[in-house]
Amino acid sequence: MLKEFKIIDDLQRKIDTFRPFSKELLALWQERLRIDWTYNSNAIEGNTLTYGETAFFLREGLTSEGKPLKDYVEAKNHAEAIDYLQEVVKSKRTLTEGFTKELHGLLLRDVDHTIAKGAGGKLIHKPLSAGKYKVRPNHVLTLSGTIHKYTEPIKVLDEMQNLLKWLQPSSRLRLAGKEGGKLHPVERAALFHYRFVCIHPFDDGNGRMARLLMNLLLMQAGYPPCVVRNTKRREYLQSLERADTTGSTDEFVRLLAGELVQTEETMLRVLEGKPLPPIPGEKLHREARRELILKAIGADTLSIGQIADRVPRIKRPTLKNDLSALVRARTLRKKGVGKGVIYTRAEKTR
Repeated sequence: MLKEFKIIDDLQRKIDTFRPFSKELLALWQERLRIDWTYNSNAIEGNTLTYGETAFFLREGLTSEGKPLKDYVEAKNHAEAIDYLQEVVKSKRTLTEGFTKELHGLLLRDVDHTIAKGAGGKLIHKPLSAGKYKVRPNHVLTLSGTIHKYTEPIKVLDEMQNLLKWLQPSSRLRLAGKEGGKLHPVERAALFHYRFVCIHPFDDGNGRMARLLMNLLLMQAGYPPCVVRNTKRREYLQSLERADTTGSTDEFVRLLAGELVQTEETMLRVLEGKPLPPIPGEKLHREARRELILKAIGADTLSIGQIADRVPRIKRPTLKNDLSALVRARTLRKKGVGKGVIYTRAEKTR
């Protein structure tokens, strides 16, 4: 496992050379991370929004026809949970039982039920309580076709308290035969994720919670979050299942380490000023808007209010974001501060 951790730490050292981060590049990275993390984590759990739909909703607040309202609620809540984690890292708040319940309450806000398979495979509405530990068993059918039993409700409190104690540097408690205080931060976060999923303390949202809390631990240790891609869903779930059956978490930890490397490489591209791949399904919307803005400005020098008058179809927050993007791309020039800001087309270079 040392090889994977060395790659991660080498990439992190490269990232750290850019500190303090440019505000513009940091904002660009955080926006892309918010979309990547929300889309992939929700998709792993069955959310039907595409990457492009998730991005367009989080950026513009616009929805697509034919998609369940619940999917948009999940996207909104997950994105807000990410924002909250950023604040928690800044405030150096520790991971506690109370915080875990608080985060779950935010993640499942306005969601009062989940769909589960009942007797004979019939789909049923199962009630859930956001921010509270489960009071009913929540066993699941695994990819291999077997029923996996999680911690019984009566034992959840003790198991969660032990898991949080395991995180303490002075603790001698062992998880998968290892003391939390003596592990590489990435392995420590991954094993926390694994054990949290084994407990499955809440009625629903346990997978998303495990990834959020794992990433909180990574961010607190100075690393970026690990975004588990939906394209890796089957490998991810199989590695969890094999850890259950074999008792070895090495495959699971290695998979998460590989996903963290992907996240670090994406962050490094942003910091180096390299372009990121376009967001699938969003390219037409964004390019059409920005082309419209450039045509509206023409050869004039305009304030945002004057531009807004010329492109009434574009909402003000969206217009502001697009203008910032065009300035970053050096397609527009921006002068002034506050209410005195004006925009003009950048001269073409030969």
